[in-house]
Amino acid sequence: MDDDWPSLDTAAAALRSGDRPIRASVDRRFDRIAAVESDLRAWVDGPKSREWVQSEAAALAKRYPHPESRPPLYGIPVGVKDIFHVDGLPTRAGSTLPPGELAGRQAAVVTALREAGAVVLGKTVTTEFAHATPGPTRNPHDLAHTPGGSSSGSAAAVAAGMCPLALGTQTVGSILRPATFCGVVGLKPSFGRVPTAGVVPFSASVDHVGLFTRTIAGMALAASVCVDDWHDVSVDDRPVIGVPDGPYLDQASEAGRQCFERDVAALDEAGFALRRVELFSDIDAINERHNRLVTAEAAHAHDEWYERYGERYSDATAELIEDGQTVPAEAVAAGRRGRLTLRNRLDAVMAEHGIDVWLSPGAAGPAPEGIDSTGDPVMNLPWTHAGAPTVAVPTARVDGLPFGVQCAARFDADERLLQWAGGIADVLSV
Repeated sequence: MDDDWPSLDTAAAALRSGDRPIRASVDRRFDRIAAVESDLRAWVDGPKSREWVQSEAAALAKRYPHPESRPPLYGIPVGVKDIFHVDGLPTRAGSTLPPGELAGRQAAVVTALREAGAVVLGKTVTTEFAHATPGPTRNPHDLAHTPGGSSSGSAAAVAAGMCPLALGTQTVGSILRPATFCGVVGLKPSFGRVPTAGVVPFSASVDHVGLFTRTIAGMALAASVCVDDWHDVSVDDRPVIGVPDGPYLDQASEAGRQCFERDVAALDEAGFALRRVELFSDIDAINERHNRLVTAEAAHAHDEWYERYGERYSDATAELIEDGQTVPAEAVAAGRRGRLTLRNRLDAVMAEHGIDVWLSPGAAGPAPEGIDSTGDPVMNLPWTHAGAPTVAVPTARVDGLPFGVQCAARFDADERLLQWAGGIADVLSV
């Protein structure tokens, strides 16, 4: 990964002020894409043409000639995971279904980004229907390794400097894991705080829309545009950090656990208050409950498409849908109830021990070799099930590959979480 690329907050400030002309900014990003995309393959059939994007940029410059009138993301190029509908671009969702079958109104979050001045560069690669069957995208830090999934193209594009901001989704671990594998910041907001309208559904009860940037400051800027009812906060004190000991943490690989414990020790040495608490002692049951809910809801979402185009689905996605058709209604109801139960349990434990932020590995270990698998999302699953806001922070390298932590807070504490994560990143970021 080339680090000679401005973060979202820096790039946005330069574009708004006019220190970097919008046309020159677009050209520089396209030059970067031309240099690395043939190896990384983060974009679906490549990005939009340079001329197309320059035309949109010129229209923005004409609309906002004066710096003081420019919106927060004026001229910022954005990658959009190919399960979001975008006016002017087809939606394929990593599948071979006819794009017309998947067509829909532009996603609400894409509209919000465009209204804030962002320019869509193109669609980024996803696994088939944001589930399995990876696309061709490779990890920018080592082409022999996966970038993670299902938001593979978005994480890789941001990591490689092709765009400073990209959209992703998470139903189990599809934002936090690729962010960890690619060494960027990933935010999974509280469930429902970014609308899923205009996104091809997977599991309505736990689908989250999220974001990729290179820094926490950039993420705060992006979140202020994309997250509903965002309000700026000031957090004066360092958070009390909870470390979830027990069978949940035991799911990490040896390399992942060693790296994580070094990060915990570094925070301890820096003076953060730490509380080691056994958490998720029933992690196997949580995993099972979440996976059955997701499987059943995926079958429901794809019912009509699968009936008409079942032969076009990959074996892995077909198996998911057919398994989901057998999940009993009471298991689905239990999964939906379990989300709130787990959220309330987390709140109670945090109150009992005075914990503000949970810290855990961002993935089970560094990115696996090969691109046939996107890695294990097991470390991300319980935070997704609870709908808790969670942010991935890159902290270390393992044999040249990025690794990091994820920070989770109480439901709806997204603003405070990013403030706290910034302080943690100041200590741990590579």
